[in-house]
Amino acid sequence: MKHVAVILSGCGVYDGAEIHESVLTLLHLEQQHATYQCFAPDTMQHHVINHVTGEASNEQRNVLIEAARIARGQIKPLSALQVDDFDAVILPGGFGAAKNLSDFAFAGAKAEVLPELKQHLSRFIAAKKPLGFICIAPAMIPRLFDSRVSLTIGMDQDTADHITTMGGQHINCRVQDIVVDHAAKVVSTPAYMLAQSVLEASSGIEKLVHAVLELAEAKTASHHGASPSPSGSL
Repeated sequence: MKHVAVILSGCGVYDGAEIHESVLTLLHLEQQHATYQCFAPDTMQHHVINHVTGEASNEQRNVLIEAARIARGQIKPLSALQVDDFDAVILPGGFGAAKNLSDFAFAGAKAEVLPELKQHLSRFIAAKKPLGFICIAPAMIPRLFDSRVSLTIGMDQDTADHITTMGGQHINCRVQDIVVDHAAKVVSTPAYMLAQSVLEASSGIEKLVHAVLELAEAKTASHHGASPSPSGSL
């Protein structure tokens, strides 16, 4: 049974983690017989958006406390993440990924990843453990790798251009599909960058979870001296 770290960025599509994407990730992990632990940085959100009007409010909210709403309180601060305890990591999207986990929403191609998060993800990469990125979260990938990694945020050309400038290899992708960079052990899917319904978002996230767990299983088999089974083109 694989154990997966899920990193959230608050609660709400416009200023935190996209709730449907987050819940679907947890659902598909359980359906595929994996366990998980949610984490979030114990920092203040960039801002708070009224999800009825779309306008910014004067409220101040904490990313960890807000993310705990999605995790039903079963969440830990990002500082408590021990990479050795997990087989993989998945980051759902939502604007929180581009506002709280990085500054991609504001800096575009000059964006940087939250230093604490980058440190943890770099350890997953060094340990050759798979990473999954959903929706806008893949925009962080070029800032995590020295080499060019294949990824997708769907078909938004402006966002894809920023990713290319950052050094990523963007691949256009339909909502129900995923992009897998086997060498980097990175999986991405568009979800609500394209999805028009929960069902559409679910289709790609289910495939992403399966691919991440498959890469984790291949790593385990390789570690024990067995030859990993070849996976088909995804």
